[in-house]
Amino acid sequence: MITARNLMASFAVSSLFFILLQALLLLPPPAASSSNLFREYIGALFNGVRFSDVPVDPGVQFHFILAFAIDYTTNLDSPSPTNGNFNIFWDSQNLSPARAAAIKRSHPNVRLAVSLGGDSVGGRFANFTPTSIDSWVDNAVASLTGIIKKYHLDGIDVDYEHFEADPDTFAECVGRLVTRLKRSGVISFASIAPFDNDEVQRHYLALWNKYGQIIDYVNFQFYAYDAGTTVSQFLSYFDQQKSNYRGGRILASISTEKNPGGLSPQNGFFRACRTLKRQGKLGGIFIWAADASKSDGFRYEKQAQTLLSVSG
Repeated sequence: MITARNLMASFAVSSLFFILLQALLLLPPPAASSSNLFREYIGALFNGVRFSDVPVDPGVQFHFILAFAIDYTTNLDSPSPTNGNFNIFWDSQNLSPARAAAIKRSHPNVRLAVSLGGDSVGGRFANFTPTSIDSWVDNAVASLTGIIKKYHLDGIDVDYEHFEADPDTFAECVGRLVTRLKRSGVISFASIAPFDNDEVQRHYLALWNKYGQIIDYVNFQFYAYDAGTTVSQFLSYFDQQKSNYRGGRILASISTEKNPGGLSPQNGFFRACRTLKRQGKLGGIFIWAADASKSDGFRYEKQAQTLLSVSG
């Protein structure tokens, strides 16, 4: 039987819940925070660089990204697509499974990934060319699982830059690949590496719009913008891509190859990164590539990691 006392108690509990709910709604949103993630592509230029050559700051999260695994035949005179059967195209002699395991033992903050695709293979575009969604995904899961386990890797990076398939097909192939690798525990993170090109953006935004919730990082290639980019332009570009890849962790980036585009360190790259860090927007920094940085003693890798590791 419902009594007056029961009704009063129920009313009191309801009122208290309502007051607490109102208080929570009036609280300011949590402050945005920047990340201490540093990422470095390595192995594409075959100049003998090794993991152990690169300075690793213990105050950052550090990801080496092996460049590249490509679903093409390894005959560089006449490479042809293999529909998701990936082969190794990085300097595996100097970046071997044993050296991969050793760098992770030496530095507990280091994780390893492999980048898929890239710009070219054997002097030709490395096109994304699936025969069908299902067959590409099945082949990619099988071939990449073998590579990832052999090389003690933790994640994948998707860097296709040329396409023989429409954006929806690309989104389904890559989205299903990441989903299956994560569900099986083969990888713990995934990233994408788009840049400001209409075709590239169509494909990656189709992927993001459907599968963005399983993509952990956006390695946006800001060095693909025009050389001579200013700090204010860079900050505007960053905000634009943060809007495009809404909710994503966007990394700032530079290239250490000769004559790079984008905002250079000399013109204020690290000043721009400090601004983004203060604003709570900086998802990390990545550099293309360790191979090119070796001759300069990894000057900018050191500078980037110092910026990321210092609080405030």
